[in-house]
Amino acid sequence: MPEFAKAVTITAPHQIEVCEYKIPPLRPGGMLVKMEMSGICGTDKHTYRGETTQYGGTVNEQASPFPLIPGHENVGVIADITSGVVDFYGEPLRIGDRITMCPDVVCGKCYNCRHIFAYSWCEHWRGYGNSFRATEAPLMGGWSEYMVIIPEAFVYKVPDGLAPKLAVYTEIMACTYALDKAKEFSSLASEGFLSGDSVLIQGVGPLGLCHLIKARMMGAGMIIVFDKSDYRLKMAKDFGADYVVNVDQIGVEERMQLIHDWTRGRGVDVAIECVGYPEAVPEALLMIRRGGMYLLEGVFVDMGEIPLNPHLIVSKGLRLIGLSNHPFTGYRPSMELMLRYQDQMPLDKFVTHRFPLEQAQQAMDIALSLECMKVVFAPHQ
Repeated sequence: MPEFAKAVTITAPHQIEVCEYKIPPLRPGGMLVKMEMSGICGTDKHTYRGETTQYGGTVNEQASPFPLIPGHENVGVIADITSGVVDFYGEPLRIGDRITMCPDVVCGKCYNCRHIFAYSWCEHWRGYGNSFRATEAPLMGGWSEYMVIIPEAFVYKVPDGLAPKLAVYTEIMACTYALDKAKEFSSLASEGFLSGDSVLIQGVGPLGLCHLIKARMMGAGMIIVFDKSDYRLKMAKDFGADYVVNVDQIGVEERMQLIHDWTRGRGVDVAIECVGYPEAVPEALLMIRRGGMYLLEGVFVDMGEIPLNPHLIVSKGLRLIGLSNHPFTGYRPSMELMLRYQDQMPLDKFVTHRFPLEQAQQAMDIALSLECMKVVFAPHQ
């Protein structure tokens, strides 16, 4: 086993370096993973720009510390492991097993852990690639040659036949449980998310594209996508979007008219915010039908306040659901869905750019552009 490992480190806003860290000894129940791929998430882009406040207004509000090794969309192979370690479902783990992980480390003891799915509501939450200062807890992010997995983390075996380029976006696919949450409201006619419902997705970066994939898998009817990138809008069409709109080329009034025409004057049944900027919210309220639902996921990082007319929410009887993360029960189902649909949908096109660690700045520059979908680090390729 190597004694040291390289890792991409954000040392301060807009400053990114490749640093070397000594691999620490494993704790009982821990393991060391040789990284195959780790994605650049929208949250990582915010962190790079210094926009780091997460879970604002809650007991576990925090700002990501610098220096930080990002990377919470991870897949790799176990290189070293302590005895008796099992995955989330109790299956024994061994050297050579391909795994992915939930980056959210929870305590299991606080009020929220004992009353709900803990994931991001744990009062003592810590997140891989978000919470651990690299100089104090090295190799606790996936943008590295090797990543340390502590015993408190949830780990999942990757099914045979699911390639790393698909398994790397298991975490973001698990976030699409937002649509499963919408299904919970479908006990009453015309509420929630029903088969054949129209869906508007605001922003079709990786998070939005995963919601498009999941909506199509779950039987959505018309899917409409808004974005600023023709590159991403074309990919959305490849993945099954019916209508795509470049918001830089078509104004708000015209966009509203298009929604009106496409939905027989009613508005969409479900809208999903995957933009990451609050300015998208008021527009969606105008485009959702009476009794419709709005799922907000993209504004995970605090990006400030906006004017909002709450009368629209009341008069239209809208359901607004905020979702700050995903359930740790969603990982294996997400992988099994990808395995089942990989021959029916172009899932292997999701990863558009791969970079070695040494090209970290170039990778970040591409990820910040609009001419990409998922950008990943592949340290050993």
